[in-house]
Amino acid sequence: LSFTDICFSTTTIPNMLVNLQTQNQSITYAGCLTQFCFVLVFASLESFLLGVMAYDRYVAICHPLTYTAIMNPRLCGLLILLSLSITTVDALIHSLIVLNLSFCSDRTIAYFFCEAFQIIKIASSDTLLNSIFLYLAATILGGVPLSGIIFSYTQIVSSILRMPSAGGKYKAFSTCGSHLSVVSLFYGTGLGTCVSAAFTHSSRKTAVASVTYTVVTPMMNPFTYSLRNRDMKGALKNIFKCIPAFP
Repeated sequence: LSFTDICFSTTTIPNMLVNLQTQNQSITYAGCLTQFCFVLVFASLESFLLGVMAYDRYVAICHPLTYTAIMNPRLCGLLILLSLSITTVDALIHSLIVLNLSFCSDRTIAYFFCEAFQIIKIASSDTLLNSIFLYLAATILGGVPLSGIIFSYTQIVSSILRMPSAGGKYKAFSTCGSHLSVVSLFYGTGLGTCVSAAFTHSSRKTAVASVTYTVVTPMMNPFTYSLRNRDMKGALKNIFKCIPAFP
């Protein structure tokens, strides 16, 4: 997940920083298509990885005695390869369909990167096939992992409620806390971006939504998981102790 977040940010942020420094907001057609493809790959891959991680927590809490047998390195590797293969094929199909589009005078994208919905908006040729495939892929690649996450946590909550000790319940909830925070941040900002693109015509609002989805979320994920680390918690406490209190 950390590697995916790094790649996701690297796909968009460096070009954005160059644009800000040079005050030149243009991008080549090949560069735009490349960025479009990699954004789709890593956004979809993050969705799948969050689903796999939800399954991992389901096995850890609901089947603790057989956890090492079920979540063995071979299965983990296969799940990652399967997720990467599906997302790569999806992004390549999208890119091939976009290659057939024609662009005339209006080539201004409201986002700071080449986002799929915005590229379709500025095309001058028929985009019905692109729109259908884009919404279908977004529903499947986003909906299937989200359904798996919901199912996993339904089973997890049911299992936690049956635990007799309060300590066991707290430990189980703390195991899932970081993952739930990342899931809420990722899907919440992603849904917000889609809603903003569909129901608002303000380029400023769509740009803010895209920054939240592609910059803030990947940046926050490492901090969210680091807070579970005991050494990290100790370091943060020491930092706060060194901050002088105001009178």
